[in-house]
Amino acid sequence: MADFYLKSRLTMGTNKPPDNSNVQKKFDMSIENLYRRNRRFAGEIRTLIHKYVERLVKIHGKDFKFKFMNFCGTHEWTTVHYGIRSLLPENIELVAGPGCPVCITPSFLVEHAIKLSFEDVRVYTFGDAFRLPSVKPVEGAKSLAEAKASGGNVAVVYSFLDALKESNDYLKDSVFLAIGFETTAPGYAIPMINSLIPRNMYLLPALRLTPPAAEYAIMEAKKRSMSSINGIIAPGHVSAITGAKPWDELSRKLEIPTVISGFEPLDLLLSILELLKMILKNEVGVKVEYRRVVSWNGNVESLNAINTCFEVVDSPWRGIGFIDKSGLEVKDTYSNYDAFKAFSLDKPNRTSWSDDSLSGCKCTEVILGLAKPIECRFFLKVCNPSKPLGPCMVSSEGTCSIWARFGGYLSLKS
Repeated sequence: MADFYLKSRLTMGTNKPPDNSNVQKKFDMSIENLYRRNRRFAGEIRTLIHKYVERLVKIHGKDFKFKFMNFCGTHEWTTVHYGIRSLLPENIELVAGPGCPVCITPSFLVEHAIKLSFEDVRVYTFGDAFRLPSVKPVEGAKSLAEAKASGGNVAVVYSFLDALKESNDYLKDSVFLAIGFETTAPGYAIPMINSLIPRNMYLLPALRLTPPAAEYAIMEAKKRSMSSINGIIAPGHVSAITGAKPWDELSRKLEIPTVISGFEPLDLLLSILELLKMILKNEVGVKVEYRRVVSWNGNVESLNAINTCFEVVDSPWRGIGFIDKSGLEVKDTYSNYDAFKAFSLDKPNRTSWSDDSLSGCKCTEVILGLAKPIECRFFLKVCNPSKPLGPCMVSSEGTCSIWARFGGYLSLKS
């Protein structure tokens, strides 16, 4: 509703067709001002959050903690960068779940990529995966950055389309380390369907699905007799593709209220407020706070593209192991793009899988929301954003990296 109002205001008072680029810029600025810089609105939401907690405390007791888990690294970035935790009552605990695709990429995929780069296969990667460490060294290298420094054929690109263009000019064999969640999967599928991928380019897929991992993380806390998750803050960009429906199904299955949130600070505050309202009313199911982007059915064209090119399989997650129906693999129909088949690469199964977490590193617990970065003995000692030891310190969406750069362990009281 706010979006419609703002857009209509921006286009009123002119008889000539609006300059679409200028209208879009003004619209974007208005949205930013509304959701990021409106202190009065933020203060009102904060007051309401405190009032709802006061009402809930009367029901559940003053010592009860309302534990909400997000499943997107950008949500955690916003939470820490804007000090959201310091605005909330002590009864609300925000924890980060498995929302960073780089952090959960298994070591064996990095090892395959390093090996190929030394065999003069050009390996294209996103910048945040460039320094992602492997557990085992390959010819002395434990990341694509180290491989490149040792003569490996590695190229960092901004997008998959950039890699396609470069590969087309390169002519020799090349591989793209295809990391991502549902958000990036259509970016690989659509070029495959439209035959836009050069014959010398192959995908090394590390594509994972968010809802199965969310369920795994929530159930893992219960298995370990830790405090339960009382509310889910679902990822807005993932949901723009999947739609709200999968989160509604998960919410009802686990009997936990869920809100799909945008990424500005007021988005998160509104989502927390909505979760408290749902708890007070004993409601489950999903509410969409990020209505300016997310629909119930999602992006149908993108979903069709994903289903055409990929099949859903049980997949391993870094430090966690296999999660049922949580990954995407290239279908046989498009096997000519599959690096596993083109280069005869090994793929682990549940029986052959071995733990790929670093001894002493708490990245696995951090990813699952079972521990905070400051509980790891390596945090900001031998592991920091300049020299990451564990996968959670590499990407800008990694919880350890976010806390290290912006002080997620600090509060107004401390």
